[in-house]
Amino acid sequence: MDPLTLTTDRLVLRAVGPGDTEAVHAACQDPEIQRWTTIPSPYLPEHARGFTGQMVPDGWANDSAFTFGLFLPTGDLVGMLGITMTTLGAGEIGFWGTREHRGHGYITEAAVAVSRWAFTRLAIDRVEWRAEVGNTASRAVAQRAGFTMEGTLRSAISNKGVRRDCWVGSLLPSDLSLPSTAPYLPARSRSTPTP
Repeated sequence: MDPLTLTTDRLVLRAVGPGDTEAVHAACQDPEIQRWTTIPSPYLPEHARGFTGQMVPDGWANDSAFTFGLFLPTGDLVGMLGITMTTLGAGEIGFWGTREHRGHGYITEAAVAVSRWAFTRLAIDRVEWRAEVGNTASRAVAQRAGFTMEGTLRSAISNKGVRRDCWVGSLLPSDLSLPSTAPYLPARSRSTPTP
């Protein structure tokens, strides 16, 4: 798929390219981004060049990862958000926000917009969110975007060579009042009698 641009009330969401390398490198010097994401630490200029010049374009070209830089209309980078395809009909969302633009709801706004796009354009029926246990900022964004928290997975993510427990949540098309592409039969609750 060719990269595309989405807009929200306050943001322009577009694939980053070589012209964004310096902004990405500067944002990723934030210790919080290095702590809670799987980016390399220390984050060097060559990491940013590889991300903007190869990783992002390759993900779009082979339909494996759809990464958007989140920009204000002025051109300031406020964050990064992507959906990586994990299985047929499902993708995992990941995001980070720049230090100076946190607390304004930009990442939540983008998460809803990109999930809506994925549900309507990629035939995805589940967007999954995962974050290391303790990453309360990421969890708050996911909850504000409408994700349902599903639990804790033991040793389910690896960050910088260390296995870690993670929280997991999901967003379904119905959570955004959209139809699913495939039938969905929810599990019966324990309180529902069986015939």
